[in-house]
Amino acid sequence: MKKLTLLVAGLFILAAGLTEALAQKKGKPLYTFPLGVQAYTYRAHFPKDVAGTLDRIQSLGITEIEGGAPKGMTPEEFKKMCDARGISIPSTGASYEELVKSPEAVAKRAKTLGADYVMVAWIPHQKGNFTLENAKKAVEDFNKAGKVLKENGVTFCYHDHGYEFQPYGDGTLMDYIIQNTDPKYVSFEMDVLWTQFGGGDPVSLLKKYPNRWKLMHLKDLKKGVKGDLTGGTPAENDVPLGTGQVDMEEVIRTAKKIGIKHYFIEDESEKELEYVPQSIAWLKSLKQ
Repeated sequence: MKKLTLLVAGLFILAAGLTEALAQKKGKPLYTFPLGVQAYTYRAHFPKDVAGTLDRIQSLGITEIEGGAPKGMTPEEFKKMCDARGISIPSTGASYEELVKSPEAVAKRAKTLGADYVMVAWIPHQKGNFTLENAKKAVEDFNKAGKVLKENGVTFCYHDHGYEFQPYGDGTLMDYIIQNTDPKYVSFEMDVLWTQFGGGDPVSLLKKYPNRWKLMHLKDLKKGVKGDLTGGTPAENDVPLGTGQVDMEEVIRTAKKIGIKHYFIEDESEKELEYVPQSIAWLKSLKQ
C-alpha cells in the first residue's frame, strides 16, 4: 500500500511538473524577431516628411525597414537618417527592368543602404494573363542577375504577387519559377496576402520549399474576399494581421521553423496609422 501511495504521489508530481512546463511554454512569445515594416506602408507620408515618418516608425518599436531612399534623397542620406533612429535596412527593392539592365548598380545601391537582400516584386506581363513564356523569361533573367548580385555580396529574392499561381503541370507557374531558378543565386520573399489571393497556400508553400524563402511580407486578406490571378485587389481588402482569412499564426510558426529571420509588415490599406499598431499588438500577443 505504501508503494502504491508513493507511486501515485510521484505521478501527481510528474503531472504537475508537465503542466507547469506547458504553461511556461505557452507564456513564451512566438514572434521573436525584430519588428519590420515595408516602406510602401507609409507611401503617403514619406514624400511629405521623411524625418517625421521615420520618427513615427521608430516610436512603434520598429527596427527594420525594407525600402530605399525616398525621391530627392541619396541612399547615403537615407541610411544615415535610419541609423540615427536605430533602424536598419536589411532589404531593398528594384524594378525588374533595372535588375536585368544594371545588376551591378542595383547591388551597389543595396550595399550603400546596408542591405543584404534585393527584392523584385513584379514580372512584366499582360495583366491577368501570366504565361509560361513570361515565367521562362523571368527564370533566365533571375538566374543571370542573381549571380551578379551574389558575386557582389547581395542575395536576390523574388517577391510573389499572386498571378504566378496559374496552373501548370502538376502545380503552378510559381512552382515552375522556384524549381527552375538556381538556389545559389535566387531566393524568395513570400507576400502572404498575394499568395493567398492568388489561390496559393502560404503554409504549404513554406513547407514545400523550406530552403528557398528568406524574407516575408506580413499582410492579411479580408475575410470573404475571393482572389484571382491579376495581382491586384482594392486597398480595403488589406486588414490588420490576425483579422483576415489567412491562418497567420500558422504562417509565422512555419516561417520561423524554416529559418526566415526578416519579416516586414506591409499595410496597403488607407488606414495604416490605425492598422499597423494593431498588427504589432497582435504579433506580440502570439504565444508558442
